[in-house]
Amino acid sequence: VQLQASGGGLVQAGGSQRLSCAYSGRTFSMCTMGWFRQAPGKEREFVAVINWSGSMTSYADSLKGRFTISRDNAQNTVYLQMNSLKPDDTAVYYCARESGPWTTRYLPSSYDYWGQGTQVTVSS
Repeated sequence: VQLQASGGGLVQAGGSQRLSCAYSGRTFSMCTMGWFRQAPGKEREFVAVINWSGSMTSYADSLKGRFTISRDNAQNTVYLQMNSLKPDDTAVYYCARESGPWTTRYLPSSYDYWGQGTQVTVSS
């Protein structure tokens, strides 16, 4: 399994960005997928997660209403749409495959495969 995140870059505060994560492997449509982020000097934090069918999603409380996770099982891709971006959203964003139960979806330790990360920088 390989995960390839893309779509990061420099954006002004208030702008939008869409991240993509391409999954290499035959099991994507059965996998729960998540996004995390890590800012300099901080721990990796949960952003959002989506179940295999897209029928269930969950977000960090602080990001609800601004970020949207989605997936296209035909394209083996999961997306993160980020709107109304703030300088505090600046971080490296990682996609990952969950290997644990839904109840531990917030924990990095519940994910077994990770992408390489894509940098998002929000300027003020």
